[in-house]
Amino acid sequence: MRVGPAPATDALIGPVAAPDVHVMTFNIRRAGDGMLHRRADRWSWREPAVRDLLTAERPTLLGLQEALPRVVSSVRDALGAGHRVIGTGRGADGRGEGTPIVYDPARLELRDWDQRALSDAPDRPGSTGWGNLIPRIVVWAEFAERTTRARFLAVNTHLDHLSPRSRLRSAISIRRLVSERGLPAVVMGDLNAGAGSPAVRALHEHGALVDSWDTAIDRRGARWGTYPGYRAPRIGGRVIDRILATPGVQVRAAAVNATAPGGRRPSDHLPVQAVLRFGEEPE
Repeated sequence: MRVGPAPATDALIGPVAAPDVHVMTFNIRRAGDGMLHRRADRWSWREPAVRDLLTAERPTLLGLQEALPRVVSSVRDALGAGHRVIGTGRGADGRGEGTPIVYDPARLELRDWDQRALSDAPDRPGSTGWGNLIPRIVVWAEFAERTTRARFLAVNTHLDHLSPRSRLRSAISIRRLVSERGLPAVVMGDLNAGAGSPAVRALHEHGALVDSWDTAIDRRGARWGTYPGYRAPRIGGRVIDRILATPGVQVRAAAVNATAPGGRRPSDHLPVQAVLRFGEEPE
């Protein structure tokens, strides 16, 4: 099944035509250089591969994790200067790592957005709780797809890597957010949790969200484990990066991208991709 124009060379999905929306979640790995980082992990080594990957795939909507400002700048250069970014760093001053949403305004009209802490004080930037020692955040945005005017909610997050309690409480908070907004929704993120974990089960609870891979009409390639740590990916590896959607969102294609442009791994995580179609809604 073709979901849009012919993809660019080496693209697993590539650009898609309206009204389809190409979604990608990508833990791009915190950028660092110097002797404390092995070559595979250095941003100066990985950046060309990141650029090649994003230039080929051209997602309409991209959720990043572990993104520092210098990384976001490279991402925008790869996708095109017209792409816009929403979200700040997770610190109290808005600095540091972020989980921004990057989108193509030619295809998507931004209606509303916000960033909140995953804690008992969601409106206090930099707040922690639930067992996580560093701030964790969620960025959400409401969009209208420009050709159909269909409105939908996009959510991007990075759950805590150490605390199962934090991951569970965060997942419940995100599920409630989706329910409160009352729109077709896509949830992107590094969940730091496998399929049978309490956090992932909480996202699926009451049929609120389904995994895009499970409902896809077309699956592009294998379902690789998403955290190979710069090693060769393997089928059956742990899937901790996911794209989930509310029932009724048509998942026209899904993929886990194991591309290594020029023999370089863009990140220690693999990007996860989906092509979604949202129902038409009135203005």
